Amino acid sequence: MLDIRFIRDNAEAVQAAANHKGCDVSIATLLQLDDERREAQRQVDELRQQRNEIAAQMKGGKPEPSLIEQGKAIKAKLSGLEAQLSEVEERYITLLKQVPNMPHADVPVGLSEDENVEVKVVGDIPAFDFMPKNHYEIAEAKGWLDKERAAKVAGARFAYIMGDLVLLQQAIIQFVITSLTNPAVIKEIAEKAGLGVNTKPFIPVLPPLMIRTEPYDQMDRLQPSDDRYKIEGEELWLQGSAEHVLGSMHAGEIFDAKQLPLRYLGFATSFRKEAGTYGKDMEGLIRMHQFDKLEMESFTEAKDSYNEHLLFIAIQEWLLAQLKLPYHVLMKCTADIGKPNARGVDMEVWLPGQGKYRETHTADYMTDYQARRLMTRVRTDNGVELIHTNDATAFALGRCMVAIIENYQTAEGDVMVPEALRPYMNGREMI
Repeated sequence: MLDIRFIRDNAEAVQAAANHKGCDVSIATLLQLDDERREAQRQVDELRQQRNEIAAQMKGGKPEPSLIEQGKAIKAKLSGLEAQLSEVEERYITLLKQVPNMPHADVPVGLSEDENVEVKVVGDIPAFDFMPKNHYEIAEAKGWLDKERAAKVAGARFAYIMGDLVLLQQAIIQFVITSLTNPAVIKEIAEKAGLGVNTKPFIPVLPPLMIRTEPYDQMDRLQPSDDRYKIEGEELWLQGSAEHVLGSMHAGEIFDAKQLPLRYLGFATSFRKEAGTYGKDMEGLIRMHQFDKLEMESFTEAKDSYNEHLLFIAIQEWLLAQLKLPYHVLMKCTADIGKPNARGVDMEVWLPGQGKYRETHTADYMTDYQARRLMTRVRTDNGVELIHTNDATAFALGRCMVAIIENYQTAEGDVMVPEALRPYMNGREMI
């Protein structure tokens, strides 16, 4: 959520940002409600003070009839004004929550994801002396993927992942955790990117797979709610990504500056309905209702948060480079970065079996937008300030395996194991 004082001082810019993000919100209406709210609060405060003064005069003896009548009149008027204040406050908060985060200065303006800007291409697209197959053709032939039986048990867009593909997934997990919990690796990545940041390693976390409505809403990740799974009869949801339960875990807390940056690497099985995507990408491991992810989340002071965002991007590129996967980097435009994001960067890996790049990574720069409602703060030399948050994909395991299968396939239908993963697969070179 944005600071209302910032909105008052920058109304036109905030309205323009909302328009560029495709958010249907009237800043003029919000500011009118803000004025009404503040005036109602002023009147309520005055009446409460008068009530307290009369109560003080009535102590210690028989009250004057006039004071009693004044007290009754104030009580009745106060009751009506408090109800009015509550109603205005509710409308004000509802509208304030609809105001998106301000885009960072370098975010391109665009109306859809088609206007995201390619900023880098890394690696050569592999050349095969045979017609490359789609990942699901190879996985099904190998017995690694069974969606037909999964559909009998759980419905469409679920799968049994089996055999060597399970071993490959576990190897990816161990590779990432081993790398990102090593301060030497973080230092190497930061130095290569030219970032003078703290090189503290990540803390691995197995978070809850469910989240209550209130923190989900405070994270501004509950919407679109029709894409989330709600537990019937409870204010509880299956989380859609590990950052939802990592970013909210310190709600209401105040860090000491020396504790920061605090970096988490969360592994979670996540759930999304993929509402509105039926008929798209139904084959294989893409757009599943259930998927495993390794997600990075960090808490920093405001002065360090942008460089933290750049560090997360550098980590993503390092991970892709270790697996020697060809990819390009996209700067997401205003319409695609998301309501709570100030900046967003995507990475897409080339998939030979599909003949195109597909998204594997996203890095989200949130500034203090989430922390304002979560009330996650830090005590600095300048006083208590809101924390800044960043989140980014380390690997979405399904999509990572898709990329490996398609880029490392052989004419015989086998898959070479990337060198970086072989130590975590007992030295195996092929599956």
